Amino acid sequence: MSISVIVPVFNESENINLFLDRIIKVLEKATNEYEIIFILDPSKDDTEQKIKNKLKENPKIKLIKFSRRFGQPAATLAGIKNSSYEKIVFIDVDLQDPPELIIEMYENSKKGFETILAKRRKKKGENPVRKLISDVGYYLISKLSDTNIPMNVGEYRMISRRVANEIIKLEEKEFFLRGINSFIGFSQKILEFDREPRTKGSTKYNKFTGSLRIGLNGIFSFSTKPLHFITILSTISFIFSFTIFVLYLLLTAFKLFVFKYQFFIITLILLVSSLIFFSLGIISEYLARIIPDIKKRPTYIIENKYNFKDK
Repeated sequence: MSISVIVPVFNESENINLFLDRIIKVLEKATNEYEIIFILDPSKDDTEQKIKNKLKENPKIKLIKFSRRFGQPAATLAGIKNSSYEKIVFIDVDLQDPPELIIEMYENSKKGFETILAKRRKKKGENPVRKLISDVGYYLISKLSDTNIPMNVGEYRMISRRVANEIIKLEEKEFFLRGINSFIGFSQKILEFDREPRTKGSTKYNKFTGSLRIGLNGIFSFSTKPLHFITILSTISFIFSFTIFVLYLLLTAFKLFVFKYQFFIITLILLVSSLIFFSLGIISEYLARIIPDIKKRPTYIIENKYNFKDK
């Protein structure tokens, strides 16, 4: 069997050579047929040049450069569409996810599993605040999503060509690999590992805003529960408001005011208004994911491809 490795990169100059030295050793133990596809969001450092230097040394290393920054989800999708081999691995270049686990993934794929997921057991050196946000995000996604998205499982995984073909058919604009992979189904196997600290530098993808966007995609692209929540919230708000209105009429009729009712009414209006704006925010999140499909804009634009036979 053969393996395609998908590697989204952005400002990762420090890690390119270390990553390639390590992953090539792993891949050559597994198979003679492999390719490493870097998908580059245009970077400010010399990430592009370092990859190009390696292209000359090894024809199995390939590069896709975007016309501008489209983000990690788009890079992942571009990698899938431009991959050639039977098994596809998604991995970050920072070596927090050990390439050596690919061997175990590969062996399990031979047993008939269509997806092999890498579950983080421990995350060494992770910022406690970032860990808390991550844990809360995973919990919310797992509870709200209409599909079963495993906890503490990131992008690091191996999928079969069969799964990849189904992903391509979906033509998702807001691409969320974890959710789409779970939605498609087929047999899955989970392998646990301890995540290492970054080899060099700091994360460029998925800082707070990036992680928040991916988390929101996990909820709003794979769940209708927030919309049902709005219905429940609106019903409760109506009952509460109507009860307060009736109570106000009774107090007025019997002249039983024991508080400043003007302040109470203002507070009630603010409460109801906040519920309305909260509901509108949820609806807006769904609309924001529908608009790209209506406009039919591409998820990404490729400026150039290197070491591909079909260039």
